[in-house]
Amino acid sequence: MLGDILPYLVCPICEKDLAASEGRVRCANGHSFDVARQGYINLLPGGALASTADTAAMVQARADFLAEGHFASLAELLADRVAAAIRPTAGTPTAGTPTAGAGCVLDAGAGTGYYLAAALERSTTAVGLACDISKFAARKAARAHPRLGAVVCDVWRTLPVRSGIADAVLNVFAPRNAAEFRRVLRPDGVLLLITPTARHLEELVRPLRLLSVDDEKTQRIDSAVGDHFTLAAREDHEIRLRLDHRAAETLALMGPSAWHLTAAKVREGLADVADPVSVRASFTLSVYRPVG
Repeated sequence: MLGDILPYLVCPICEKDLAASEGRVRCANGHSFDVARQGYINLLPGGALASTADTAAMVQARADFLAEGHFASLAELLADRVAAAIRPTAGTPTAGTPTAGAGCVLDAGAGTGYYLAAALERSTTAVGLACDISKFAARKAARAHPRLGAVVCDVWRTLPVRSGIADAVLNVFAPRNAAEFRRVLRPDGVLLLITPTARHLEELVRPLRLLSVDDEKTQRIDSAVGDHFTLAAREDHEIRLRLDHRAAETLALMGPSAWHLTAAKVREGLADVADPVSVRASFTLSVYRPVG
């Protein structure tokens, strides 16, 4: 997979081409980066901090929860929209012709690669780039699909990715860097953004002290990306979950609430919650087109 994704990547320091060499990738200026034995490339520049990266425990909780299929319908919805966006072109991508090939989907803040892998299943040829600052997430993503390559990088910084190479950029419950998303997209590409609504997990927010979502979140996101994107479509998607306490605990500890919760606190909160508990998962899928 390394050879398939390298044409889409550049050195995060000088933006030169990258080439594989003896378990590392290097650019012509001598900048060198590790290829982990788990299969991902670490393109985080020296000195960059990964303090916001998901921990091993958070990543494992997410992998366990998603493996049970609770959010499968959301993955299918996203895959449908990605399939409509991919525009394969003739040829094989090279450093000189990065937009040639079978289509490229970039997932910014990809986590375990669950949603990107589902999207790649709808295309027999598309290549996926899973970008995440967590090395623990990258380890999972690198094994999520044969045509998926995982890269450790900071979504808030300049992405180590060529301009104009992605048919679609996915952003699922992750940081949003609108300027960079616009740069890496093809002119006819799409940004597919999944966010929770104010109704998301409302049955668990109070007893488990989960972070809540306010009613103005979608409007704030529209404003934040408005200099680079225009809204093309929007739809809500809700899933009614029936979770035992084990699954509810895993759900609570796989997301941002895990930064202020412990397993013991979650179990304490679940003591007065029905087992199993009926929970509504509520999302908004926003489809944006590049401006200009």
